[in-house]
Amino acid sequence: MSVRTATAGRTRSCPHCRATILESAAVCPACRHHLRFDPRKPGDRPQPGEVALGIEGTFSHPPVGEPWEYTVVVVLRNERGEELARQVVSVGSLAPGDQRTVSLSVEVFKPAG
Repeated sequence: MSVRTATAGRTRSCPHCRATILESAAVCPACRHHLRFDPRKPGDRPQPGEVALGIEGTFSHPPVGEPWEYTVVVVLRNERGEELARQVVSVGSLAPGDQRTVSLSVEVFKPAG
């Protein structure tokens, strides 16, 4: 049995959640469902990528006042500052005393092949 190789950067839809993911992914990063059987031995499988960027932050509403609304937006730009993608990740509201934590990570890796 041969292992299918993917062209770097080529995408497909996850059959479980319909997120756009890399064709090389064996596990969907959005819903974490396994996408295909990987017949390679554990030592031969690609290892998780290097985390090139990791950010975590918390925002909170003071204990008194009117509720707040929020929108979490991720924007990706190229080296010229041109917008490549803009995605609303979540929206919601905060009641007095509520807080939310947002984590963002970017993993980079060499596609298997």
